[in-house]
Amino acid sequence: MKIAIIGYGKMGREIEAVALKNGHDVTLKIDLDSLHLLKPDSLGKADVAIEFTTPGTAIDNIIACFNAGVPVVSGTTGWTDRLDEIIELCRSEKQTFFYASNFSIGVNIMFRLNRWLAGVMDKFPRYDVMLSETHHIHKKDAPSGTALTLAGDILKNIKRKSSWENKPAINPDTLSVISERKGEVPGTHIVTYTSPDDILAVSHRALNRSIFAAGALIAAEFIDGKTGIYTMDDLLDL
Repeated sequence: MKIAIIGYGKMGREIEAVALKNGHDVTLKIDLDSLHLLKPDSLGKADVAIEFTTPGTAIDNIIACFNAGVPVVSGTTGWTDRLDEIIELCRSEKQTFFYASNFSIGVNIMFRLNRWLAGVMDKFPRYDVMLSETHHIHKKDAPSGTALTLAGDILKNIKRKSSWENKPAINPDTLSVISERKGEVPGTHIVTYTSPDDILAVSHRALNRSIFAAGALIAAEFIDGKTGIYTMDDLLDL
């Protein structure tokens, strides 16, 4: 495939390395100093675009891909309060969009485990639940998109929790989501259930960025020739 990379930072470079290793061509690399290439005549040369940028630029980048008729895979987090707008635009213009807050296969299996476990623990109010996440100091959003997905699924399945706070919660109906930014940590997420007698935890720790780049590339290969909206659930077919 011919791939356009939108956002040529650490993640963009990792995607390039994995793509080239797997025999794909990186035909376009767009960053702050090459935004003039974010237009149909440049983007249109690619079979797919992979977008990892910032919350403030993601929507414009995705729309630019739609305008060029290029399928887009996005892993940017922190903007999904407007995700419904992009989904509706994708449908109305018959474009192709793949979104994931995390492209790690392990994390997406954790999402499934988290939903199942929350449904079970809803029956046992003696267990309180909290969520923690740690990322590198360069990450711009907190909580992470992965943490927000985990938190949202907990709130859907545990009736005694009605909202979340990005700090230790005082009210028992509030889910604590603790974010920490340190060093170059690729990403760690832990869901913890605590009772007076024991602790049950489900966790995922990324060892490097390659797992996210590989997952994004698998997603790009998955949507080749397809139209519509896709997620990791579609790809994994769990």
